[in-house]
Amino acid sequence: MEKVKFELEDGNEVEFYVEEQTRVNGRDYLLVSDSQDDEAQAYILKDMSAGNDALAQYEFVEDDVELEAISKVFAQMMDDVDIQM
Repeated sequence: MEKVKFELEDGNEVEFYVEEQTRVNGRDYLLVSDSQDDEAQAYILKDMSAGNDALAQYEFVEDDVELEAISKVFAQMMDDVDIQM
């Protein structure tokens, strides 16, 4: 499992494990977790960068409808994982 660093808007860095990735409606999404434990906190991030940006710009998915829809996509992709919101 790949561990990546993200820089927050305030300049602090946070590390997440990339569990899975997908593309929906032309937008890339990552399912990330804060640890490799069974009880890890998971988050869905969405790439907001333009196609010509050198670096990806991810933000947390906060819209409830979008979050539920993308959670279902990840749940189908990962049969052995229980995603609870």
